[in-house]
Amino acid sequence: MNAPVSVVILAAGLGTRMKSKLAKVLHRAGGLTLVEHVIRAASAIAPPGRIAAVVGHQADSVRALLAASGVQFVDQTEQKGTGHALLMARHLPSMQEGRILVLYGDCPLLSAATLEALLARHAAAGLAATLVTTILDNPSGYGRILLDHSDRVIDIIEEKAATPEQKRLKLINSGIYCFEAASLWPALERVPPNPASGEIYLTDLIKLLRQEGRFTATYELNDPAEMMGINTRAELAEADRILRSRKTRQLMLSGVTIEKPETVSIDPDVEVGQDTIIGPFAQILGRTTIGPDCRIGASVLIENSTLGGGVTVFPFCSIQDSVLEPGVEVGPFARLRMHAHLEEHAHVGNFVELKKTRLGAGSKSMHLAYLGDATIGAKANIGAGTITCNYDGAQKHPTTIGDGAFVGSNSTLVAPVEIGAGSYVAAASVITHSVPADALAIGRSRQVNKEGWAAARRLKNAEKMK
Repeated sequence: MNAPVSVVILAAGLGTRMKSKLAKVLHRAGGLTLVEHVIRAASAIAPPGRIAAVVGHQADSVRALLAASGVQFVDQTEQKGTGHALLMARHLPSMQEGRILVLYGDCPLLSAATLEALLARHAAAGLAATLVTTILDNPSGYGRILLDHSDRVIDIIEEKAATPEQKRLKLINSGIYCFEAASLWPALERVPPNPASGEIYLTDLIKLLRQEGRFTATYELNDPAEMMGINTRAELAEADRILRSRKTRQLMLSGVTIEKPETVSIDPDVEVGQDTIIGPFAQILGRTTIGPDCRIGASVLIENSTLGGGVTVFPFCSIQDSVLEPGVEVGPFARLRMHAHLEEHAHVGNFVELKKTRLGAGSKSMHLAYLGDATIGAKANIGAGTITCNYDGAQKHPTTIGDGAFVGSNSTLVAPVEIGAGSYVAAASVITHSVPADALAIGRSRQVNKEGWAAARRLKNAEKMK
């Protein structure tokens, strides 16, 4: 078990059955691309410098996606089979010793625990290779494993070449291997191309090793879902369901209540505190952190945001790239975006949008407002229908509202403008100049009542109709 471990992830294929312009490994399930899930599992058993991704189709996009992970990249410019793809990694210094795990960029359900168990099984068996297998009630489409009396692999028979008796076997090949580097590379170079396709297959390597007196053990998976490769959009959806079910189960076991968890989507990097309640159809995405004792309502979207303890988000809100300090209440039907920041016990109500706005502690904006590029002090009240006019057609401008200010309903604040602390803005005002602290600003024309005007108009219209 002390031998160094390296990982080769085969991620060069197009995936024609996905019927997509996008390389298969770049499709997303459970909040990450398929290949990112595999990288995460591999990172639990090997450092980035000992993980290599074999790339081919849309290689630049795969490299860009994984650049921050620190893994190595190897190009497979021609798609000549799994064995040929693995050979592309032979020249890497990290692959010259120890054990080599071969994984696939389209198998996102494989867990780090399974990889650790595979390594343990390989060390205990003391053979040249160990192959991950599982038993399927319906093994159609998979290669069947033939074993000798010592449960070592004799051969892997592809279904199209299998006899009727062999097709009844339920022990199948996952394609996931652990090899001894010393025996892998020389033997792989001797594997002949398949006569029909001209490709080099890893399945043929197992038979060659046995012919040379080096044997392959098996490690049987208890959960067949872990070895599922993604080839179609239907399989992608199933992988997404399984990954999200794993995440909701993990959170529930840690003390989070999730109502109708089968309807909720939570990404793998999300953190949620104890005794928080998450309603049905919520989506909590990206690197979101939610504190303890929060209430997240139905159909809420939260992405890349931080929520302190005791926050309440009522149904149908959208919160992105924002911070909500403890005790904040939001919604229903509110939208916070682009680094909105709500300080402790601030309240934002229905149909209120905040963009690049900081709402001070205890301040409120409860109805039908747009607050953009604004800094609002503590205990201010923003009336229904208030708008900060932050864009002049060329540039964005800030609005500042001081502590304890009261902005009346249907006010229009034309930025750049400052509303002083403790001041009042009369309802329906258009404010184009700064308001001093403790002042009353009235920015509207005086009301004029014309007695009898409506009756005279109706009479005039009636005469026209004659």
